[in-house]
Amino acid sequence: MTKTGPQKYPGAQLSHWYQGQYGGDAMESNVIVWHTTEGTSLPGYSGGSEAPNFTAVPDFKNQRLTWYQHFDFDTSSRALVNLAGGVETNTLNVCQVEIVGTCDPATHAKWGATPHLYAPELPDWAVRDLAAFAKWANAQHGVPLTSGVSFKAYPSSYGASNGVRMSAAKWTGFTGHCGHQHVPENLHGDPGLLPIAAILTAAKGGATTPSTEETTVSLSTDDVRKMWTTDGIVKNPNPATSEDNPFIAPATGLNNIEIVVRRLEAKVDALAAALAAQKES
Repeated sequence: MTKTGPQKYPGAQLSHWYQGQYGGDAMESNVIVWHTTEGTSLPGYSGGSEAPNFTAVPDFKNQRLTWYQHFDFDTSSRALVNLAGGVETNTLNVCQVEIVGTCDPATHAKWGATPHLYAPELPDWAVRDLAAFAKWANAQHGVPLTSGVSFKAYPSSYGASNGVRMSAAKWTGFTGHCGHQHVPENLHGDPGLLPIAAILTAAKGGATTPSTEETTVSLSTDDVRKMWTTDGIVKNPNPATSEDNPFIAPATGLNNIEIVVRRLEAKVDALAAALAAQKES
């Protein structure tokens, strides 16, 4: 089959290219299957034998995704189970994307303050960059900016009977965007509750999040402790040290206030004692 359209995503890194070792099948992809790696860095994919077409790695410092490409857009990759005698999965009409991060709330809680992407709570910049990929796939390869399936939260998204796994017939006729949790012959539940509606809305040029609604953010004890003890938060009121250290941690500021108050208490006590002694004399 002749592959049409550009096969390399603009800007994608080719340092982990596996098509030379695993040639794959040429096809015209009109489906994107989204995954999460359940890790915090670019996987080795067993030397490419389990690799997708693309991996999106978060760059938290610069608030963007770094893309790695492992196979052509229209070449079958290897991240899905494909059982003998059933439907085709990897080799049907799918381009696969792994997002470095987790969809598991237990893993999200365990990683805590370690920088990572949590699929149900992607930051705006991750949604933006995933949407940019979806927009390119639509413009260059005709992948519809639609889903037509429900993304289910992990761990209930795991298993053959998770309620969202496609039948063979539905899978064969499907086009658009789905997740590993939807693919027949597979058990995985990633990418969990991926905000696919926000991604596709952004890809179409719409707003990804309401700008007028309040957002409630839950902070863990570790989050509060980190904020309380992190330097560079509160303006340093001490002229003797503020030039070299203009901002201090909230905990440092409170400690400094306590020291000043105790010194004032000592001076007040001393003054009171002197006044009492003067009256007695």
